[in-house]
Amino acid sequence: MVLGLDFEQMMTRATQGFEAVGVAVLVLGALVAVVIYLRTVRAAPKDAFTHLRNNLGRAILLGLEILIVADIIFTVTVEATITSAVVLGVIVLVRTFLSFSLEIELDGVLPWRRGGNPPPADI
Repeated sequence: MVLGLDFEQMMTRATQGFEAVGVAVLVLGALVAVVIYLRTVRAAPKDAFTHLRNNLGRAILLGLEILIVADIIFTVTVEATITSAVVLGVIVLVRTFLSFSLEIELDGVLPWRRGGNPPPADI
């Protein structure tokens, strides 16, 4: 026991901490994206919407990653049952699909094609 908490209670609190951070990242990221949008719309109205989408996408990606950590900690340490493992698998699949989709949306290219040689220019 540490601080009067057993292991399960500590892991539950750790999970809750990661969940709170994940939600905070989503909320603060959205607020920052809107503030940046409002600044950008005055200076460069054409690019403002694109910047808003990109910044919101980045906030969502980071928030999802942190929430996945919370789900993994909870499933592995607190509720280690077959049912919870299947639920975790489904949650991770859905969030991974969302992350993958958002990355493609933000970068405009498949992740495994990123950083490689650029496609040849049309002549």
